[in-house]
Amino acid sequence: MKTSLSWLREFVELPAGLTAERLDEALTNLGMEVESIVDQAATVKGDLVVGRVLTIEELTGFKKPIRFCTVDVGRDTPQEIVCGARNFAEGDLVVVILPGGELPGGFKIGARKTYGRNSNGMITSAAELGLSGDHSGIIVLPPDAAAPGQDARPVVGLDDVVVEVEITPDRGYEMSLRGLARELSYAFEAAFTDPAAIEAPGATTAAPYDLTVEDTVGCDRFSARVVRGIDPHATSPEWMQRRLVAAGIRTISLPVDITNYLMLELGQPMHVFDLNRISGPLVVRRARPGEKLTTLDGVARLLDAEDMVICDDTGPISLAAVMGGETSEWQPETVDVLLEAAHWDPIMVGRTARRHKLFSEAAKRWERGVDPSLTLAALERAVQILTAHAGGTVDPRVLDIDHVRKPGVILLDPALPAQRIGVSYPADRVVDLLRRIGCTVAGVSPLEVTPPTWRPDLVAPIDLVEEVARLGGYNDIPSLLPPARGGSGVTPAQRRRRTVGRAMAENGYVEVLSYPFVAPGLADSLGFPVDDPRRSAVRLTNPLSEEEPLLRTSLLAPLLGTLKRNLGRGLRDLALYEIGTVFLPSSSDTAPPAMGVDRRPSDEDWAAANAFVPHQPWHLAAVLTGEFEPSGWWGGGRAAMWADAIEAARIALAAAGMASDRVTVAAAELAPWHPGRCAAISVDGQVVGHAGELHPAVVSALDLPKRTVAMELDLSAIPAAPVVQGVRISSFPPALIDVALVLDRTVPAEQVEAALAAGAGDLLESVALFDVYESDQLGEGKRSLAYKLTFRAPDRTLTSEEALAARDAAVAAVASRYGATLRGA
Repeated sequence: MKTSLSWLREFVELPAGLTAERLDEALTNLGMEVESIVDQAATVKGDLVVGRVLTIEELTGFKKPIRFCTVDVGRDTPQEIVCGARNFAEGDLVVVILPGGELPGGFKIGARKTYGRNSNGMITSAAELGLSGDHSGIIVLPPDAAAPGQDARPVVGLDDVVVEVEITPDRGYEMSLRGLARELSYAFEAAFTDPAAIEAPGATTAAPYDLTVEDTVGCDRFSARVVRGIDPHATSPEWMQRRLVAAGIRTISLPVDITNYLMLELGQPMHVFDLNRISGPLVVRRARPGEKLTTLDGVARLLDAEDMVICDDTGPISLAAVMGGETSEWQPETVDVLLEAAHWDPIMVGRTARRHKLFSEAAKRWERGVDPSLTLAALERAVQILTAHAGGTVDPRVLDIDHVRKPGVILLDPALPAQRIGVSYPADRVVDLLRRIGCTVAGVSPLEVTPPTWRPDLVAPIDLVEEVARLGGYNDIPSLLPPARGGSGVTPAQRRRRTVGRAMAENGYVEVLSYPFVAPGLADSLGFPVDDPRRSAVRLTNPLSEEEPLLRTSLLAPLLGTLKRNLGRGLRDLALYEIGTVFLPSSSDTAPPAMGVDRRPSDEDWAAANAFVPHQPWHLAAVLTGEFEPSGWWGGGRAAMWADAIEAARIALAAAGMASDRVTVAAAELAPWHPGRCAAISVDGQVVGHAGELHPAVVSALDLPKRTVAMELDLSAIPAAPVVQGVRISSFPPALIDVALVLDRTVPAEQVEAALAAGAGDLLESVALFDVYESDQLGEGKRSLAYKLTFRAPDRTLTSEEALAARDAAVAAVASRYGATLRGA
């Protein structure tokens, strides 16, 4: 909402010396975000003065008429100025900007030679000063407006202050001078004059034009007046143009400018029809399937059954509350007009505006709520201004179809504001504040509060509490930090997520944050089977994008999209990870009951609501592609492979406090991984995730590099980390022994490692696989696995015999279980 301070002063007695800082503070404390407060005098820099035209010489020989003028600007010698306008004569007072000045938009004025003459300054038009959209000629002042040389800013209205504020969606009444002035009267405890408080004739038995409202839900009030015989060439008064331009609205014609002016002043959008272009009676109804309308912007629109339209015998002539139609709009030769002021359903208007992408100034106000009591007052003001400047005869008949329901009574406990805000508000203080905003208050406990018609946002006791806090003063509400709980301030689950994330980052992975929204077709791209529970996703009622209406059931879905986006930006070696929630639909099919804010929900309602909310476990996912170990002058690198994805899972589980002997890795098959290169990651025998190489079909569907690998773990399924007991570190030297075992290729290396550890006994400190070798010499279906065994005793130095005996026991255990033999034996 953008307006001038002088316009506001017509309706509220603001302090005479009001500064921009104090006005900014007052508006902010009222709950409005101040975009700007601009002194219009500063928009024109340098000397802007009144000048009297002394002589005019017509210059010939040019493509357009040019005048060479001498102008008295109050200095010793007249100013020579070249001008192309022709709407002034010798002796007229004009507005001159002298060399060194600057017009709005950064247009600097200097002394220069043009059309063969010297031009020292510029005679300005209203458009050049930013006062209106009129480019037809320069400003000609009344003969006695001012003396030559006098500052022209106050003469032309450039001594005003323009205020622009951002209005929150629930306070539509503030999108008007009426609303802003009323709010400022609270802040400065100043007298307020309601511009809508005028005598306006009510509905007459006979209507000025036949009209029927078929849908009284979409349109619960429709008022209209008719004026005939207006001067089609009458222009809007200068003061109106100036205020419209200051508010950022283009001036068009007197009838249209009046409707825009009153929309800003009262908050009531209006529309003007050319009466002679309407064919037959008017009908207000919902649009019918297949109907079309060409709106004022020249776009032919296919209407929806929810849209409200105004129709004549030819069909729809206006998209109600949003934009009029071409067939009935005002024309330059219009002499008979029908002025309409109605009240429309905010929800309908909001949906219509979004459906047709028509966010007009009227629609912005309708969807936020407009006072339904304004229609007759707005029409009376429009008729008065129109006839005052364009003449015409006012039809004495008035149409007013009124189905508006009165605001409901809200029961408010007078102690509730103090309970919710933490500030003492005596009952009489609560009553006084509510009456100041226009509420009618009766009763004692509870208070029976009836909101004013201009406050459709007041529907519940908590809304009234907010008003008490706002008008009582936000600055009076103390800022107290809640007491901190003992301990570190984070839960074990939060600490685990932070630790896991830090471990991933320390191992070269980069964290990303993805939106949790996915497209319905992504499950097919990831190769999920038809009966896969991950296909069952929660669908959002009002998604940010219609293309992604589902909530993710796997972190890999959006994470692979992030990987692809980074690949498209030229990156090739990527290691990304994300920690976040997935959303698994609840088993409850019964929606919970509606719960208000006036009381605590019952235990049954709370349980039903929680049962309906999707289960949201925390997951960790990682993806790798390109080189895991970079190549360079030092030698060749190594591409990321399935084993790196498994190692990422091990790193995360270790950070989560899971000892290596609790973690097992086994071959598995699960989309979207390659069936032969997929591993199930288990903790204490319970599968908590999978890792491996993505299926070639998935890689192809998502346009990812070949052999891209990924891992996903359910962090919420990992058991709590046990209390770790400190291990005594032995100071005795270790015995290092390598063994190479030949066995069937189908035997997992992890199971061999477990057998070695079981057979070696307590002297084995660690075992690690360091080589895998395959050759025809080993035999068909055979391979060699080489392990480093580290033996150490806590209380002595091991002898070679003890170390070899432990080694032999370990090998014997593998031989008995899997038929392994020592390589080279």
